[in-house]
Amino acid sequence: MLPNDRKGKQEKAHFFMSNILITGGTGLIGRYLTTYLQLRGHEVAILSRKPGNKIKTFVWDVHNKQIDKEAVMWPDVIVHLAGSGIADRRWSAQIKKEIIDSRVDSAKLLFDAVMEHNPDLKAFVSSSAIGYYGMVTTDHIFTEKDPPSNDFLGEVCHKWEVAADRFVEAGIRTVKVRTGVVLTPEDGPLKKMAMPARFGLAAGLGTGKQYMPWIHIDDLCGMYLKAIEDETMDGPYNAITADYKTSTEFNRSIAKALNKPFWSPNVPSFVLKLMFGEMAQVFLTGSRISPEKMVKSGFQFQYPELEVALQDLLTSKP
Repeated sequence: MLPNDRKGKQEKAHFFMSNILITGGTGLIGRYLTTYLQLRGHEVAILSRKPGNKIKTFVWDVHNKQIDKEAVMWPDVIVHLAGSGIADRRWSAQIKKEIIDSRVDSAKLLFDAVMEHNPDLKAFVSSSAIGYYGMVTTDHIFTEKDPPSNDFLGEVCHKWEVAADRFVEAGIRTVKVRTGVVLTPEDGPLKKMAMPARFGLAAGLGTGKQYMPWIHIDDLCGMYLKAIEDETMDGPYNAITADYKTSTEFNRSIAKALNKPFWSPNVPSFVLKLMFGEMAQVFLTGSRISPEKMVKSGFQFQYPELEVALQDLLTSKP
């Protein structure tokens, strides 16, 4: 749920009220998005493995292919965020399978249920990730027209989006939101990156030359709101800013925001590889990603620059 001091920044709804079902609603982004949509007048429910008491909750069991039919009869729009964390655990063959299956199987279960109980669903908005373009560092600026990479993250995102495309084939408007590093005021990647900075130990990772495509949580929620309400939107959209920062620049900005020194020597690549194995490539690679398609849709960033975003997230007071 959005912290109380952030609620005042939200505006009231100017559009018709919709019933919106969120999968992965108990996760970090799901919690923020739930409150964001409620403050704009939408009715929100979540799909969870367990009943809830703070918000309307429907129950599903992806592993056993079970879902409450009311869950798909109720909404006008489904926002699909559910999926096992990419960087939560060291990758093994089993973990990789779980990462893919959690996304693909859940989308398939939703599709089958929608076709049976709510074929007139207005829209399906699926989370995806910039991992679609692969774990690479190049001079190329990726757009939605680029093909998926053939590495693991490219495979994950491609299969994720193919599962979402079944809704397209059924005539349901489908938007795929390819997200970068999401910056939030609590928990999430920024909290982990800021921790060493608070002790004066901020440093780049590996060469420090890889890019870190990022987005402020308020802007990401705004993009989901637009994808829900704007009937002209369909297909993939990159959810990042055009303020391109390398790992070194990103961490130096965090140190500056906290008024802490920046530790010049970067964390060596081999240290991260020893700690995380293959998953270290997530931190050691990164390219520039274009948000031009999203901007052309009419979306306006609240936090287009990293320094302003960090000032809001790291130094804002209640």
